[in-house]
Amino acid sequence: MKFDFSTNGDIFLEAIGTTLYIVAVAMGIGGLVGLALGLTLYLTRRGGLKQNKVVFTILNVIINFFRPIPFIIFIAAMGPLTLAVVGTSIGTNAFIFPASIMVSMATARLVEQSLVSVDPGVIEAARAMGASTWRIIHTVLLREALAPLILGYTFLFVAVVDMSALAGIVAGGGLGAFALSYGYQRFDWAITWITVLVIVVIVQAVQFLGNWLARRTQHR
Repeated sequence: MKFDFSTNGDIFLEAIGTTLYIVAVAMGIGGLVGLALGLTLYLTRRGGLKQNKVVFTILNVIINFFRPIPFIIFIAAMGPLTLAVVGTSIGTNAFIFPASIMVSMATARLVEQSLVSVDPGVIEAARAMGASTWRIIHTVLLREALAPLILGYTFLFVAVVDMSALAGIVAGGGLGAFALSYGYQRFDWAITWITVLVIVVIVQAVQFLGNWLARRTQHR
């Protein structure tokens, strides 16, 4: 088994770039939207700073509806909406749209759970000193929950890399599609395993960075 870089090298590098693009955009959009949703869930829950049963219940139901759906089925189900929003139901951007939605739902729950772990006494102390809701969010909640949030987002990155392997279903490209088309379907196990190793290296690098940042945050 030997990987012929002169023949497949350009395609391989393009697949790496496509995977990184998918993960970066899906994490960027989904991470920000999920952060806003997670904060809203936390603030509007019972006993929250902005308790609102209606808002909390609606968001909770929406998130619980999306999260259990297998992503491969979700891609197909989102086809008409993807076509309406993106203008096409195939290609990299057509894959990123449903991926961003799914990442948003997962991030929202992750953020909520991370914020719930913050000591309520710290929040009450800030409220007693007259701090505004935004100030509490910025200087207390997010700061106290920063380490768990970093680890949570690191976990999500790994999950999105895993999701990106399905991009080939809608002709979205990426390492998953490359390994399937040029490795598995052609019985070229060298290509398959080199692709696996590249994914492992990417994941390990991000996991190491996430762990390091979380430790630095906890030691401040």
